[in-house]
Amino acid sequence: MDVGEFEAERPRLLMIATRILGSSADADDVLQEAWLRASRAGRVESVPAWLTTVVTRLCLDHLRRRRTRAEVIDAIPDADAGGDPDADAVLAERMGGAVQVVLDALGPAERAAFVLHDVFGYPFEQIGSVMGRSVTAVRQLASRARRKVRGQPESADERVARAESREVVDAFLSAARGGDLQRLLSLLAPDAIMRADLVAQTMGTEPHYVGATAVAERFRGARGAVRASIDGDLGAAWIHEHVVKSAFVFHVEGGVVREVELIADPEVLATLDVVRLRSRSRTPLRAGDMDPGTSDQP
Repeated sequence: MDVGEFEAERPRLLMIATRILGSSADADDVLQEAWLRASRAGRVESVPAWLTTVVTRLCLDHLRRRRTRAEVIDAIPDADAGGDPDADAVLAERMGGAVQVVLDALGPAERAAFVLHDVFGYPFEQIGSVMGRSVTAVRQLASRARRKVRGQPESADERVARAESREVVDAFLSAARGGDLQRLLSLLAPDAIMRADLVAQTMGTEPHYVGATAVAERFRGARGAVRASIDGDLGAAWIHEHVVKSAFVFHVEGGVVREVELIADPEVLATLDVVRLRSRSRTPLRAGDMDPGTSDQP
């Protein structure tokens, strides 16, 4: 990719990075890293789509590195910060007074999905491709973000549904380890589907497993996955030598599993908030991070 192609996309990419990160300085750093990658990439099929993916994932990785809420607050731009005032004014108007709330209240993946969809108008299908997540996942992320931006607390029904969903996933993983096919089938919607990313496919996984039977057979007898929260959704993580190698995200509706995402792409894994769920504590994990005191087996 030549510098002219990159510079033609720079204003749009800078606005996206600034809104996701909340800092024009951090956005500049991300764009510098994006250019380094672009300069080594050669020709790509769609320059805008490729650069949007790279910049968004770099932003997510940057957000993961912010260890405390204070760091997020410190990253809010000053009133006299540099940038394009006209572009900032347009985006600020579209976001209303939500910028501060977004920075303070949203998780990184929620923030990215919200900014790309609600601010820049990207369709969920494209956001899913950019973030390496399913359409179902990015819809849920944007919906949660929108609720938080509006200051709407989680309802009692939503809390109950979340608790019930966790029970379903726990039961599913237990049935998988025990090889209980009938129990697995009872926990899956008849039209359940599992989708695997390209990296998982290179490891021998089919792109899609369609129907309860196919999904159940894929999981029957599977061992080694530990319960985890992945960007706030229920799931499981496969760990090898204390490093997250792949993640399963379960989307539960009506008391049954309707969709499973299998994520094995290291670049996508690096952008995920993977939190191992224990009986008494939660330990955050990241692709490449060590998980002290755990083993590869549940």
